[in-house]
Amino acid sequence: MTIYIDVLIILNIYVNYFLLRITAKLTGSPLKPFRCIAASLYGSLFSLLILAPKLPIAINLIIKLAAAITVVTAAFGVHGKVRLIKNTAAFFGANFITAGVIYAAYSWLKPSFMHFSNSYFYIDFSLLLLIVATAVLYFIVSLLRRMYDKTPIDGFSVIIRLKDRILRIDGLADTGNSLTDFFSGKPVIICSQNDIGNIPKDVRIRLIPLSTVTGSSLMKLFSPDEILIINKTSGERKPVNAVIGLGEAHGKAIFNPKILNN
Repeated sequence: MTIYIDVLIILNIYVNYFLLRITAKLTGSPLKPFRCIAASLYGSLFSLLILAPKLPIAINLIIKLAAAITVVTAAFGVHGKVRLIKNTAAFFGANFITAGVIYAAYSWLKPSFMHFSNSYFYIDFSLLLLIVATAVLYFIVSLLRRMYDKTPIDGFSVIIRLKDRILRIDGLADTGNSLTDFFSGKPVIICSQNDIGNIPKDVRIRLIPLSTVTGSSLMKLFSPDEILIINKTSGERKPVNAVIGLGEAHGKAIFNPKILNN
């Protein structure tokens, strides 16, 4: 089968682009379009290994892992060891699943328009078919991510420093909390008055309108000296730039998980 380098590169740029977008959806990491395109172009160069002699499985796996780490670093940057591992695992996993599905189809159907070697594939493709297939995959991942995001997630601690007091409250990541302070533009973390206690007199308190299913009211806001969110599972510690809102939180500090990506 004749392999055209330009088709091979274009195919892998396209596939890498959507795999990176899927990675961003799965991990909730911000991804700028330019960095996504640049990382996809860089990652496509590894596809030239399809032209190399058959590599041992261990060496091929090491190369794949190195490619995943460097492509993810180029796309997302390095924002701590935990986030790098999470993004790399998601990207590597998406690659592994994609390659596995394609190899299964290749082994079963033996199509004349497809070549598979060293875990890279070449398709003498219909561009329309490729666009439709990746668009469907992206839609499915987006749908699953949206369903996942609607489920509040425990497993966090929110540390609030207010003057000479340190408050530690169990955190709840909930996309339903989309409150933002109109004046500062900062996201609002909702806590119960009982958990916060008395607010020092020299701390400025503001009010923002709040609409709920039971009606409208005003919520008290204030800016503490420091807020730190800790992931109890991974131990990752994230300082966040937010304000505290006093409301019905049932012993939790409720925050939108997007603030962990800022």
